[in-house]
Amino acid sequence: MRGSSAACCAAPISVSTAKIACRNESPLFQFKILCPFASLTTTSIFTTTRPFLSLSRSQPDKAKQKQKLWEFNCATIPSSTTVANPSNDFIVVNFYRFVFINDPHEEVAKHLSFLKGLDIHGRIYVNEQGINAQYSGPSKDALAYVEWLREDFRFSDILVQISPALNGHAFPKLKLRYKPSLVQLEGGISHLPLLDPTMRATPLAPSEWRKRLKEVHDSNCVVLDVRNGYEWDIGHFHGAQRPDVDCFRSTSFGESDSEEAIASDPLANVDKEKTNILMYCTGGIRCDVYSTILRQRGFQNLYTLKGGVSHYLQNEGPVEWVGNLFVFDDRLSLPPSAYNPEDTTVTSSNPQGCKNILFANCYICGSQVSELRHRNCANIDCNLLFLCCMECIKDLKGCCCPQCTTAPRLRPVLPGNQRYKKWFMYRELEVQNELAV
Repeated sequence: MRGSSAACCAAPISVSTAKIACRNESPLFQFKILCPFASLTTTSIFTTTRPFLSLSRSQPDKAKQKQKLWEFNCATIPSSTTVANPSNDFIVVNFYRFVFINDPHEEVAKHLSFLKGLDIHGRIYVNEQGINAQYSGPSKDALAYVEWLREDFRFSDILVQISPALNGHAFPKLKLRYKPSLVQLEGGISHLPLLDPTMRATPLAPSEWRKRLKEVHDSNCVVLDVRNGYEWDIGHFHGAQRPDVDCFRSTSFGESDSEEAIASDPLANVDKEKTNILMYCTGGIRCDVYSTILRQRGFQNLYTLKGGVSHYLQNEGPVEWVGNLFVFDDRLSLPPSAYNPEDTTVTSSNPQGCKNILFANCYICGSQVSELRHRNCANIDCNLLFLCCMECIKDLKGCCCPQCTTAPRLRPVLPGNQRYKKWFMYRELEVQNELAV
């Protein structure tokens, strides 16, 4: 793209029908045991039409220490899915937290020790400013890491985003290490005042964000998409201009000095003291980082979407949103229904999960695409991430242009929702085929 394990709480439950309670003590959903068990543990609950995704835990009193109640949120797996064993169901977990970590290398060692033996793949970066994590794994392992992390007071209330990974791991391997920058930006971010909440934008809950969007046209406001242009291409909020950025690293909103740059900068020539700037990104971290830069440049009224688009789609559905959500893993794209399967505004007749995809065009011929999902150019030395119609995929053998079709290192055309593997895997396959012949 160019662009020793610890188990979750397992309190025995000896009932044939059980209910999971939400914060207001009303049933969130219930399930029935389909076969006889002497006992059932909270980590085994999964024979339900809405599998659990744990985000927080109620605090039990000492008398009920062995009967812990778990609160569940984020029903992100399609309601038609029924899984008998949670350890076989894969999810993707995203979270971040800006907090001072005195010895990040020791912190990395602690996390590696806990994750030893757990089936987790992904990117988990730690430094003096905090942690940024995106990983996949069986739900039992993936959520065990979240609960272990929350035992640390610095991360006890961390906001966690969870989405389904129906084809298994969404990342090839685990990379857990110290990294100087939790996100990549020109000049780095270690000098930014990220640990000072007053220097970051004011976070808006999804409901408040939705309200603000409806008032955009009647107020002095800018909706700023702090992502890459190709992310906007498959989904965005109404009123957001397409970012003229191919990589977040080079984002320069609010600092335009040339006529060409000003034309593509939504913040060019705005009143820094009176204009309300509503910033959003996929999970929230890019907005938090960039808002500190805008604050330093004199912008006063900065607001971010708390938890990013994924948190919004889970809570509000696709209202004010059009298209799918780009994600930085093997899935590449998720429809709003992945985060909110019970939303009635998305009908089953539209497998893309969005009501209007007329904005999305083929990179090659300009026609409307039927699938809101990028693919990489089959020429590994190009590897451009682009949208493409089925006709152009067939005509150009999965490449982005005629020139790439004659490149020396061509990968096969990818069928369906797949992603390319490393080049050596295709070379080995080619050698095996030659030997077979």
